Formats: sequence, C-alpha cells, structure tokens
Amino acid sequence: MADEAQTTAPAASPPAVSPIKSELDRIRAAHAGAITDVEEQPSRGMFWIAVRPQSIVSVARLLRDDPALDYKMLTDLTCVDRPETEKRFNVTYNFYSLSRNRRLFLRVRAAEGEPVPSLAGVFASADWAEREVYDLFGVVFEGHPDLRRIELPDDWDGHPLRKDYPIVGKRPVILYNNVKEII
Repeated sequence: MADEAQTTAPAASPPAVSPIKSELDRIRAAHAGAITDVEEQPSRGMFWIAVRPQSIVSVARLLRDDPALDYKMLTDLTCVDRPETEKRFNVTYNFYSLSRNRRLFLRVRAAEGEPVPSLAGVFASADWAEREVYDLFGVVFEGHPDLRRIELPDDWDGHPLRKDYPIVGKRPVILYNNVKEII
C-alpha cells in the first residue's frame, strides 16, 4: 500500500488561464473584430483593450451583463489628446467588477470630428463624464441625451485640454471686485 502511494503521481492541475485571456476570449467570441489592440502591464495586473468605436456599446453591455465578466460599474471615463496621431483622441473607460474585485480598461481611438457612441444608455455614470470630455476635449458622443458644456460657459471658444489649445487665454476674467482683466 505504501509503495502504491509513492508511485502514483498527484494529478497535475490545469494551467491557470490569465484573466485577460479569459476576458478577451469572451469579448472576441461575442463580438468578432471589435478588439483592435491590447496593452498589458502584467506587473501591475492592468491591461487596456482598444475597441472599435462602433463596438463600444455592445462590448460595454457584454461586460455588464455577462455573469462571468460582471463589470457592473463604470467608475471613470477620460480622454487623452495625442495630436501627432491620425486618431488623436484616446477615450478610456474604467470598468470595475465588485464581485471579482477587478478593473478593466477599454479604449476607443477617435479622429478629430469622429463621433464616439455614448454609453449613457448602458451606464448612467457615463452621462456627466461624457459631458466633461466633450467640454474639455471636444469629443462628440453620439446618442448622448444632453451633450452640452458642463464646466465652461456655453460661449467658451475651444476645448482647453487639447494639446493645441493656446497657453495664454483670450477670455475676460471677472475678478471678485468686478474688475475685468484680459488674460
């Protein structure tokens, strides 16, 4: 009996599937051609999935509704301006799964004047965040229920977080003592 225990090798456990591979496979299976690029930082456990603009709504719904993914929260939506590239705006969505304690970042690249579909109908938290990106970068979110400026006055010229926005402004600033000063 003791000899038998020594000669029987323990069953090898199957190799662990990396979370990114599992999530990528689910997205690819449901939406072929939606993913354009994947950037990973394994040391930090983070990765970014670039998605075609026309696929962002369906991929976001999959992330929210698929029980194996379970990303019920859009915690943030932001943008980076890279004017040296053809698709200068990188709109980044930060999703969080409470049940799995995991983050996932989706990225949509958009050219100047190219609209990005709104996620406001999928995640209520996208409403104000999309308005902020519109206000500060000028990215238009197609299908947004109320796309208008949120931080700057309606008559403000330009979008101040674009890298081509002038450093010295041209707007009057109203000071506390009601004296106008041009900056």
